[in-house]
Amino acid sequence: MDVELPLPLYKKLTVTFRVEPGCLGPDGADHIEGFCKHAKQVVASLDSDFVRWVIVPRYDKSLDETEYRTNGKRLDYDKAALYLNVFGKDLDEFEEHLQDSLSDLIDEYLGR
Repeated sequence: MDVELPLPLYKKLTVTFRVEPGCLGPDGADHIEGFCKHAKQVVASLDSDFVRWVIVPRYDKSLDETEYRTNGKRLDYDKAALYLNVFGKDLDEFEEHLQDSLSDLIDEYLGR
């Protein structure tokens, strides 16, 4: 299937990733907002033709760590996998790459 890139915003996959303050250490709550803004800027260009990134603090643990939406609708894992498959991406690898990137960003942000 041919897809003309970049997609309009409403057709992009919105990936919401919620970062727990504890990832930034014992005083993570003091740094989480700044970290999320920094992380969003760094990852904004990744797959930006078809992905819109939202990186926010995870204050509510009842919310999923990662959430996928497009065109105003929430996608379950299987539908998100199908969406990414159109662009030659594997969801497991996509998630793993995001986790690794955020882990590196946390280390960088904390000056490790």
